[in-house]
Amino acid sequence: MADYKLELKGVCKSFPGVKALDGVQLAVRPGTVHALMGENGAGKSTLMKCLFGIYKMDEGEIYIDGEKTDILNPDDAMKKGIAMVHQELQPVLARSVGENLYLGRFPTHNYGPLKVIDHKKMYAETERWLKELEMDFDPKAPLGSLSIGQMQSVEIAKAVSHDAKVIIFDEPTSSLSDKEVEALFRIMNMLRDRGVAMIYISHKMDEIKRIADDITVMRDGTYVGTWPAAEMSTDQIIAKMVGRELTNVYPERESNIGEVVLEVNDLSSIHEKSFQDISFTLRKGEILGFGGLVGAQRTELMEGIFGIRHIAKGEIKVHGKPVNIKKSKDAMNAKIGMITEDRRGNGIFGCLSIKDNVGVSVYNKYLNAGFILDHGKINKIVDDSIERLSIKTPSMQEHIQNLSGGNQQKVIISRWLANDPDILIMDEPTRGIDVGAKHEIYEIMADLAKQGKAIIMISSEMPELLGMSDRVYVMCNGHITGEITVKEDMNQEKVMSYATMFSQTAVKE
Repeated sequence: MADYKLELKGVCKSFPGVKALDGVQLAVRPGTVHALMGENGAGKSTLMKCLFGIYKMDEGEIYIDGEKTDILNPDDAMKKGIAMVHQELQPVLARSVGENLYLGRFPTHNYGPLKVIDHKKMYAETERWLKELEMDFDPKAPLGSLSIGQMQSVEIAKAVSHDAKVIIFDEPTSSLSDKEVEALFRIMNMLRDRGVAMIYISHKMDEIKRIADDITVMRDGTYVGTWPAAEMSTDQIIAKMVGRELTNVYPERESNIGEVVLEVNDLSSIHEKSFQDISFTLRKGEILGFGGLVGAQRTELMEGIFGIRHIAKGEIKVHGKPVNIKKSKDAMNAKIGMITEDRRGNGIFGCLSIKDNVGVSVYNKYLNAGFILDHGKINKIVDDSIERLSIKTPSMQEHIQNLSGGNQQKVIISRWLANDPDILIMDEPTRGIDVGAKHEIYEIMADLAKQGKAIIMISSEMPELLGMSDRVYVMCNGHITGEITVKEDMNQEKVMSYATMFSQTAVKE
């Protein structure tokens, strides 16, 4: 029996002007979880796309159970026992669990001269797979009726139903609740016991330490090394990823907090189950954290302040003056900017250039004769943004979808800074970003606060919330349940106690 279920040797892949992979190797043992780590742009996704047949390698070899093989396309990969659970799920929401599980390979039977889908067999097989993985779903339920975590479980069941020998998990927990993460890890442990080899891509260090057996690190399209997970500390992993020591992930900064710039009084959504009776203040030069569990309505609250959601009652004051925010343009006119949590979904314009993604917020300011864009001034703004935020790109004309997650986030920040806001709402500012890029985003936030910008940061990552915030509000079920005003009092236990407090009475400490 081969020592490795899967081996990649000497993989090279180039795109016009870029060598994405340069002699990369990977060896995954059967019955193990192998973490593949590296900064955004390190080549992890490109390597997996080569393995799964989405890209054709320029050079390199693939071995499954010690036998050399070629993979022509994703269908060929699945036939050879390789499955992939993508970060961006593409379910057919209106169809059933069973139909999604067997999409593209429905069992059929003869009906006279015709071949028709054998629904009875399909649902029986679906029920068998779900029971085998201890998933309590109705095979006939519309997929759209499930949670994101449950949909992902269906994707895993699909992979197992292909008799997968190797399963690739690409950022599988980016949109999952803690309970759903636990369910995912239970399934992965079950698959490990069955001898399935799993490749796990994630930037979450706590998850890597919990689930991984081995760790391979990539940097700048090259192979750095492979180590037993138990022998690697978090700091060692980070140093291998970024090529340098990051002793202070959260930048040291002197808080120079000034007057109140934003005041929210008794703000309530028109939806009773959303945020209700919210009051808080934000000061100049402050990074104000908002913590809470999934469903706490933090994002919905900020979207209400930014004019994306309708408000039933309440008052918003900017610099002491009431403002009437009915749409996002009203918020922008009040010098408020907002970076949304879903970077790909509603943050970037993927098919447009960096220039257009930055310039879109200021095009109306730079019109000659009312309709001709002043490209010289816009180019200057974009060039300054690229230099100021150290955005890694060949040029401002590069499509933003070709950048790493961290650089995409810097472009979105640049878009809002071009408008010179006084208040910047940042919803999950480092979601899906590697540790090196996170550090750069934190440095940008610290610099903005030093300049006097007032920042609201929603974060579901406890170390980030505690490490970056001057003050923290915690929400639960649409209400503020706690405020922590003293830095020394900020700890995970206190935040979690407020995050699970169903009383509508806020506690201030």
